[in-house]
Amino acid sequence: MTTFTTFALRRDAFGKLVLTKGKGEEFVGVAPVRSIPVQAPSKGISLVRDSGKEVGWIDDLETMPADIRALVTEELDGREFMPEILSIKAVSSFATPCTWTVATDRGDTEFVLKGEEDIRRLGAYSLLIADSHGIHFLIRDMFGIDKSSRKILDPFL
Repeated sequence: MTTFTTFALRRDAFGKLVLTKGKGEEFVGVAPVRSIPVQAPSKGISLVRDSGKEVGWIDDLETMPADIRALVTEELDGREFMPEILSIKAVSSFATPCTWTVATDRGDTEFVLKGEEDIRRLGAYSLLIADSHGIHFLIRDMFGIDKSSRKILDPFL
């Protein structure tokens, strides 16, 4: 168990996160929730009870001790699934619905884009793409991907 300023975080025997505040008050089964999941995934993480009440706050996960950072990251990874598209290899058509073949941070995959309305802008650079099954794919920086991917992407924007 690691203590950082006003709280400590550990897993209990059942694998649940336990937050212990400075005066010894324990909260079993807390869950980390990102306040800005796409643009600032390591900043502003709330630790909430199952009722949704916030019992702890992390300003910046990167400044936390390694073991707390590992526990929070492990918990978030188990709850969130949003592959990041690294490159677009091909699309079956520039008309929707179409099948996209992409390389992601979790491996290569294919998905069906039902309509252009399933591509949403997040800020100036990021895109969130929902496939036909409701899985969301992230393009963190649409201007930072390779030229061939950008050439495929442009007609959909």
